[in-house]
Amino acid sequence: MRIEQLEYVAAVNRLGSLRRASEQLHISQPALSEAVSRLEKELGVTLLDRRRSGARISRQGRDLLPHLLEAIEAVGRLRAAAGDQRASTQPVRLGTVNTATTQVLVPALKAMQRSHPEVSVEVLDMLQADIIVGLEEGTLDLALINVLSGDDVPVSVQATALVTGSPVVVVPSGHRYAAQPAVSVDDLRAEPFVMMRPGYVMHRLAHRLFRLEVPASWRTADGAEMGKLMVAEDLGLTLLPDFSVVGDPLHRSGAIATRPVAGETGTVTLTLLTRRDPRLPAQVRGLATALVEQARAWNRRAGRTAADQSSG
Repeated sequence: MRIEQLEYVAAVNRLGSLRRASEQLHISQPALSEAVSRLEKELGVTLLDRRRSGARISRQGRDLLPHLLEAIEAVGRLRAAAGDQRASTQPVRLGTVNTATTQVLVPALKAMQRSHPEVSVEVLDMLQADIIVGLEEGTLDLALINVLSGDDVPVSVQATALVTGSPVVVVPSGHRYAAQPAVSVDDLRAEPFVMMRPGYVMHRLAHRLFRLEVPASWRTADGAEMGKLMVAEDLGLTLLPDFSVVGDPLHRSGAIATRPVAGETGTVTLTLLTRRDPRLPAQVRGLATALVEQARAWNRRAGRTAADQSSG
């Protein structure tokens, strides 16, 4: 058994397929598959599910994954202790629906870089359904999603509430609605609208508020960052959680403003998701801790009660 064989299996799990693993590791698919086959023969288990459409980690492989990652970490610690400058850790893969990027995610990445400069982090913008699948299958380590009040997250993942806020209308600062105490649904319907595309929670909330009468003029955006930029460029108004806007560079610069939505809209909670695994790699636990700490700091600055309670 060689450490490279364990790293190959971890890469297939992390990237979702043997093909993508071979591309990132710069090794041919046949060579990678053969190395894993030798490991399978030695262990007496099937680690990869090989099909015509490609090879992915098997159920047995996922069951053994915590032990496999633990062995990789142990070798990494040994190399580091021996002064091996080639020692490295597996990158942490975080899926996000593009929420609270400036407020929580970027500060957490900065904190992680200061405390663990050797750890690489891959941030992927994804739809919520794809994020859940990625966590369940092991291709993602962590995730940030928005959860509407009354919604549940799948029991297959561990959920930690980070920040709870309210939906707000995002307008250009010079817009007449910026001077109103609140914006009604009728007001919102009368203006060009920037709709999050299907698969985002705010798309569902917008349709819930508009019912069957959506704005006559609307565009779609892939996540909060693009939505805010389109509002700043006067392409329409949008609905976002307040924690995705307040403190954003466009908000600080005065390019955009927020107003409450008139009436009952419920709440939106920024939620951290992890796999249900008591032996998560140290670097994954480190980034999760950084995200929780940055959310607490943002809550304190915003004068809110911290919402870091586990559920599910």
